[in-house]
Amino acid sequence: MSAATPPGARLLGPLLVGFVAGAALQLQQRGLWEAGGYAGIAVGAAVLAGLVAITTSPAKAAWSARSLAALLLALVAGFALTGLRAAAFQAGALAPALEGKDIEVTGRVLAMPQRGDDGLRFRFAVQSARLDGQPVVLPAQVYLGWYAGFGSREPADAESLDAPAALLALQRQPQNLRAGESWRLTVRLKAPHGNSNPHGFDYELWLWEQGLQATGYVRAGPRDAPPQLLAGGWRHPVERARQWMRDAVYARVSDRQLAGVVAALLVGDQNAIERADWDVFRATGVAHLMSISGLHITMFAWLAAQAIGWLWRRSARWSPALCLAVPAASAAAWGGLLLAAAYALFSGWGVPAQRTVWMLAAVVLLRQSGKRWPWPQVWLLAMAVVVALDPWALLQAGFWLSFVAVGVLFATDSGAARVDAVRGNGIFDTKNPGIPGWRMTWLARLAGAFVRVAREQWVVTLALTPLSLLLFNQVSLVGLLANGLAIPWVTLLVTPLTMLGVLWAPFWDLAAAAVAALMLFLQWLARWPLASISVAAAPLWCAVAGVAGGLLLAMRLPWHWRALGLPLLLPVLLWQPLRPPAGEFELIAADVGQGNALVVRTAGHTLVYDSGPRFSRESDAGHRVLVPLLRALGERVDTLMLSHRDSDHIGGAPAVLAMQPQAALLSSIEDGHELQALRPATRCVAGQRWQWDGVDFEVLHPAAADYATPARSNAMSCVLRLSNGRRSALLAGDIELAQEQRLVAAGTVLRADVLLVPHHGSKTSSSAAFLEAVQPTLAFAQAGYRNRFGHPAAPVLARYRERGIVVLTSPVCGAASWASLHPSEVRCQRQAALRYWQHRMDTPR
Repeated sequence: MSAATPPGARLLGPLLVGFVAGAALQLQQRGLWEAGGYAGIAVGAAVLAGLVAITTSPAKAAWSARSLAALLLALVAGFALTGLRAAAFQAGALAPALEGKDIEVTGRVLAMPQRGDDGLRFRFAVQSARLDGQPVVLPAQVYLGWYAGFGSREPADAESLDAPAALLALQRQPQNLRAGESWRLTVRLKAPHGNSNPHGFDYELWLWEQGLQATGYVRAGPRDAPPQLLAGGWRHPVERARQWMRDAVYARVSDRQLAGVVAALLVGDQNAIERADWDVFRATGVAHLMSISGLHITMFAWLAAQAIGWLWRRSARWSPALCLAVPAASAAAWGGLLLAAAYALFSGWGVPAQRTVWMLAAVVLLRQSGKRWPWPQVWLLAMAVVVALDPWALLQAGFWLSFVAVGVLFATDSGAARVDAVRGNGIFDTKNPGIPGWRMTWLARLAGAFVRVAREQWVVTLALTPLSLLLFNQVSLVGLLANGLAIPWVTLLVTPLTMLGVLWAPFWDLAAAAVAALMLFLQWLARWPLASISVAAAPLWCAVAGVAGGLLLAMRLPWHWRALGLPLLLPVLLWQPLRPPAGEFELIAADVGQGNALVVRTAGHTLVYDSGPRFSRESDAGHRVLVPLLRALGERVDTLMLSHRDSDHIGGAPAVLAMQPQAALLSSIEDGHELQALRPATRCVAGQRWQWDGVDFEVLHPAAADYATPARSNAMSCVLRLSNGRRSALLAGDIELAQEQRLVAAGTVLRADVLLVPHHGSKTSSSAAFLEAVQPTLAFAQAGYRNRFGHPAAPVLARYRERGIVVLTSPVCGAASWASLHPSEVRCQRQAALRYWQHRMDTPR
């Protein structure tokens, strides 16, 4: 080792690896232990570490033993400290007895609210709470919604209902809340509960990482106590400034879509960007640029450090003592770090921004120590610091994308590119008398920077493509081209104009115009054939092999060595999940909250039955659940069957149809329905039959004559029965008692092993005669957690239990998977992938 290398550097690597591994191991726990158990483990690890340090000889022969001991002790310490933090946080969870109660709370708005078309959402710090006049204890922070419309509307879980205008007018509309204000509100809370689907977003983990232990909504109906503003917002000045600037952008820029991008780049409000724009950004691989991410903060730190270093060196002319006291390099490093921290704070101090600041701090500390630290240890220390502050970051895609990208650049020595790399053609030859020396130097530096940035982008793209496929099951093939223009355009033009708009508002108009020009380019790229590709979700070993293959291709090695990376890329690109064998079928009842959505798979075909609810103008079950699920399964949908027109059944259909252009649409929706413009629908009519891979499909309802007479939408539900001769399933939509009686009276073959509970378990369905005719052994009840309709109703569940029918509800089971090949087995996603931060229910509702 070099003389400039710190003496303890050999042990630092095992310590850092062990600590990160210990934290990662603790995150796999299904349930937490008592806090005392973690504390005891931590104390024991500290004692053992001291004994090892005292008793182990520093001789070379002992280094391997000391390294192994350091690795194991750090692993135990990382496990115990993470568990201790989790146990302490979980102790402040919402008491189940307080769920669904009208509670009067007093507290402060912590951050600028996020406004949507249905109301606003905001973080609220609880100072006091009372239930029926008695004080109660609530979590320190809750996530609230204040919705327009009914005061009893549930966030995200509720299906849309047409309400009389008079009732809606009585609802107190959401106020223009500001960060720092103190309010007295009547709220209803519930435990953090999100949808649980294979390869889906873990909303409960996100809430945990944000420090939020309850969600809820403001009760502001005509019979509720009116919300009351208690005091203004002198606290949280940064959040108030961010909110003022965001509102000023919207007031200045008339185009809401462009204003959203400008606001996102100015104050880090990612929710301001509309979903259609996000789709374009993801398809072209530039989504990372459209929010204040780790890349923005790192680039800001670099630019700030360059500016401070330049000014510091110039200060030697009038104050030499300053440079003698603090070298320009140190002043630049620390100044850049402090300004980056201030920038991250202004951008909202989100978890990704925090991770970046701590990572930069670790790197600056090591670089300023005066020692030569090997790059793997610098990289590992930055990772360990982030994990120590936020262990749950290990489960976030952004964490791995950031650190793998930095590690790849270190490993490939990309930062070592020199201007010499572009001097070989003689253009920058200093002996050329036709070009002044200063211009040659400037051109050489510019060309060298261009080559260096292009190579770094190429290296990172190669290495991260397999990881992106693993994390998102999608990667942009035009990303390199898109980023080639978007990175300098956003960094050098849009972002500076956005910041200058704070001083003079017309600059925001110029920023919006620059965004509009960029959007034209990106939309053009997104329309290219194969602009992005999707692959099925591959196991972890495929991703590891793929990243290694990308790294080999990007490294400075002879091409015959780089070519070895190609076969390592193949597993992640070609992986295909197993499908049912011929003559068998599988059902996946997705967890979409209050709504229906099932995926039916045979050996070579796929049918989607209903598409879940529409939550808001920018959010639906198609984008949030079905599209990621279908992409991860590598599905090519043959038919999308929408049982009827209710929004909790067709809300996600546009997203599914856009993703699956070849899918046929089969439904009972009327001819003038807006979905007909996206894909002409074929009517589902009783008697329709087809066969896929030895599995028979038959439509049982409605009859052709039913379309001639007006009827409630539920009465027009398409009922589908599928069977392979040995096992069968019945998907009943929202049929009610009259339709059930009609099917039974007609002698229709209803017998099925699996039943989709009609109308989510409403009291108007699942009659005794119908259940006797179907005789299922298993039933799926797709309903939202604590939904306002009370689905599935207690009397209905009692009828199922009386007949020995196992009912799996979405809040308890999450997504449920059943296969005709193994009819006695069912996989509940919430149990199969259970972790301690996830909400658990012991009752059916």
